[in-house]
Amino acid sequence: MSEISSSVEMPICVAALYKFVPIEDCPSVQALLKQDGEALGIRGILLVAPEGLNGTIAGTDEAITAILTRIRSLPGCADIEVKFSRAPELPFRRFKVRLKREIVTMGCPDIDPRHSVGHYVAPEDWNDLISDPDTILIDTRNDYEVSIGTFKGAEDPKTTSFREFPEWFRKRREALEAEGRKPKIAMFCTGGIRCEKSTAFARSEGVEDVYHLQGGILKYLETVPEEKSMWEGACFVFDQRVAVEHGLEISHYDLCHACRRPISEAEKASPLYVQGVACPHCHNERSEEQRHRYAERERQERLALERKSGHLGVSQK
Repeated sequence: MSEISSSVEMPICVAALYKFVPIEDCPSVQALLKQDGEALGIRGILLVAPEGLNGTIAGTDEAITAILTRIRSLPGCADIEVKFSRAPELPFRRFKVRLKREIVTMGCPDIDPRHSVGHYVAPEDWNDLISDPDTILIDTRNDYEVSIGTFKGAEDPKTTSFREFPEWFRKRREALEAEGRKPKIAMFCTGGIRCEKSTAFARSEGVEDVYHLQGGILKYLETVPEEKSMWEGACFVFDQRVAVEHGLEISHYDLCHACRRPISEAEKASPLYVQGVACPHCHNERSEEQRHRYAERERQERLALERKSGHLGVSQK
């Protein structure tokens, strides 16, 4: 969806955006976007850093149009990358504009995607690239994202943080070269931003034959018909929709509020699942004190929702 398209069943517009652009006065941009977003009833999160903007926001079509007009008026942001999808209700509880050192944290401050990135591959050309047996296909996302869906044949670095990717990549490259292979690498991520840095990193390491999926998985699922797709499973998204499938339809996953991992209906049926407290992924990772705290948080949230539903005049902002 290169433009906002309205829907009666899905009245909320969700906009995922990013732009690598120098921002000199980050606090001023933060204050401006926070003021406009709150006035428009926007929900979601925007990150502001010296290297640019990143985030996912949601609201009415009119509100999203207005906030994007403001963002595009910022120096260097007229052509900011935006991907639209729909939701039946606001998939965020609040609106935040945060100041960060990086808009996607890789921990390599010398990497600048504005100066050197991999070759962009349009979604309609992606299948041909990854079907080539000489192509090494790498999923740059974290393990919990990969667990519910990825491209057929993709390598999973099994990272828990994007900061771990550079070390994994160096080891994988060394292994390939030890086999006498000169790597031809294709990378992908949710919306494209991580690959801006991962391909820039690969090029800084001397790998020139590196490609990435333009617009990320989200653009591929929107653009490529399901019958021609090489995607398997669902794509994790960082809001209360949890995951989407082909056509950007909302998938049947929930989120564990303790560990923030996606959980299926089968996992929710496990005796290890306690809503808001633990799931099969994290039941051994938390102390009793943490579980008690999560349970109290869940109780307070339920009480807050009950109070809201009982008072129709309460503002939803």
